[in-house]
Amino acid sequence: MTRRPIAARSSAWAIALSARLARWGVTPNSISVLSVLFAAIGAWLIGAVDHWLGWLVAAACVQLRLVCNLLDGMVAIEGGRKSKVGAIYNEFPDRIADTLFLVPLGYAADVPWLGWAAALLAALTAYVRVFGGALGQAQDFSGIMAKQRRMAALTIGLVGQAIASLVPAGHWPLTVTAAIIAVGSLVTCVTRTVAIAQALERS
Repeated sequence: MTRRPIAARSSAWAIALSARLARWGVTPNSISVLSVLFAAIGAWLIGAVDHWLGWLVAAACVQLRLVCNLLDGMVAIEGGRKSKVGAIYNEFPDRIADTLFLVPLGYAADVPWLGWAAALLAALTAYVRVFGGALGQAQDFSGIMAKQRRMAALTIGLVGQAIASLVPAGHWPLTVTAAIIAVGSLVTCVTRTVAIAQALERS
């Protein structure tokens, strides 16, 4: 398996939108770059705008990043617009986007090291996955804090912060979110590494 299993890939809206983008000549690589733009906007909102509306728009940016991640692959594969450098655009923007979201999260929570730890461990989950593929195994997209779950946790945390800011109740939702993502990513790295080791032992 070299493609992340995503249930939304079979949804009518995703099929229709990706087909339309392919007809319009939009390249999957440009969609991947657009995901970084949404992440950059979200990062700025998380780091600089301490307001309930800012948190909600940042949460929307997280989801728009995921929509881009969905559509770039669909335009490439189903739309027949796959390029020779597509693998680079498929991986590098994801690592940049994760870092853009997670590092400011730690600073906004007043625990900078936690944001850096979450970003580092998120990148490490991808490294372990790709390393397994380099060893000839199917890439393992599983784990309690794989990308979709990581971004789901971030979205919930940002919405929770928007609610907490109306009370106000400090930034504890952000702290909890950063901690969950960091610990969950660490566990994901371990489980994926164990799975690689077990597959190598069986081969």
